[in-house]
Amino acid sequence: MLTRNPQATFSPYPADLQQIMNVHKAGESRVWLSSWKMLRPSATPLWSLPDLASRLGLGGLSVKDESMRSPLGSFKALGAPIALVRLILRLFPSLSFDAQRLLAGDYESQLDNFTVISATDGNHGRALAAAAQSVGCRCVIVLHAHVSQEREQAIAGYGAKIVRISGNYDASVTEAARLAAENGWQVVSDTSYDGYEIIPCDVMQGYGIIAAEIVEQAGNGAFTHVFLQGGVGGLAAGIASYFWEIDRSGRPTFIVVEPQQADCLYQSALRGEAANATSSVDSVMAGLACGETSPLAWRFLQPGVDWFMTVDDSDAVAAMRTLAAGSERDIPIVSGESGAAGLAGLSALCRDPRLAEQVGLNAGSRVLLISTEGDTAPGVYQELTGESGQSVRSRQSAWRPDKRCAECLHDQ
Repeated sequence: MLTRNPQATFSPYPADLQQIMNVHKAGESRVWLSSWKMLRPSATPLWSLPDLASRLGLGGLSVKDESMRSPLGSFKALGAPIALVRLILRLFPSLSFDAQRLLAGDYESQLDNFTVISATDGNHGRALAAAAQSVGCRCVIVLHAHVSQEREQAIAGYGAKIVRISGNYDASVTEAARLAAENGWQVVSDTSYDGYEIIPCDVMQGYGIIAAEIVEQAGNGAFTHVFLQGGVGGLAAGIASYFWEIDRSGRPTFIVVEPQQADCLYQSALRGEAANATSSVDSVMAGLACGETSPLAWRFLQPGVDWFMTVDDSDAVAAMRTLAAGSERDIPIVSGESGAAGLAGLSALCRDPRLAEQVGLNAGSRVLLISTEGDTAPGVYQELTGESGQSVRSRQSAWRPDKRCAECLHDQ
């Protein structure tokens, strides 16, 4: 399903939104994370896929590959650590902590009784657990019934205490808030709710690093269309706001994609306010299986995103396989269930000439996708694609025999 957002605007980035989230803070976050041992020191690749662009009838198609951001395997490695650092700096101003030294563990002895907690579908919790381990504080992660054992083990591997509940992601958010109030812990969530917006804003601000790298790699105004994953809206808000602020000539068209079962942003567009999903929420796209729109994210998405759409789980699986397969001119890419959602949406629109025309997709379009995760659940990835992530990475290496830097491939 596809719906146009009648409240979207192409006017300059509003001053009230700029006070909340801006390019300057994204740059500050990038500096703070530059020496964190869990992140690669250089930008993630921006792959050009000319064969796939040709098949879809587009002028160009690029994929920002966040699977290579970190051993954590997803873009969440940018949000949770920044939110944790900013929280600690706010709570302990008299201690004059340095942000980069915090992530290096230099103040571990002063934080060993400090505890953070969050609900997660997997990737945010894993990133928060890793950041807490680096900082030297304690971490509790609440997992709902649909989070796989594989993802639980990955989070626990970074020293987090796991709390399991029945119900879905939204129930786990409620439980995390309850446990925090009961025990005096600090919630570090990537979704906002009544009275809780500062930390989710910090998380979203971290995602602006992705946009900053894209601008450096491809140039400002390089894309006519940008497809962004839905979820609660944090990634979409973080990326869209950055492009909107810097693009003086007019921002690209933004299209947000989410599962049909977890259509909270689609419903928000229909109603003109932050809304809830209308279905079961359970989806193979685990990272996007969210039932409630983040009200803070919606403040950015309501005026800044042009189209909202939903896709079938089968579309996401097909997109995973397409990216994994590669071709003569397209490098194979390991993209997880949620990571491939953007391509799932793009492919669905290009299959229907009427829909493609509505959103302005044609032979002159230059499209950007963000593959937000790799095989963060390796067993699930292999089951869905029929090939292990390691096998795809081996083919990726073989496809690139001259070993040129990944970033250079964008210009091929």
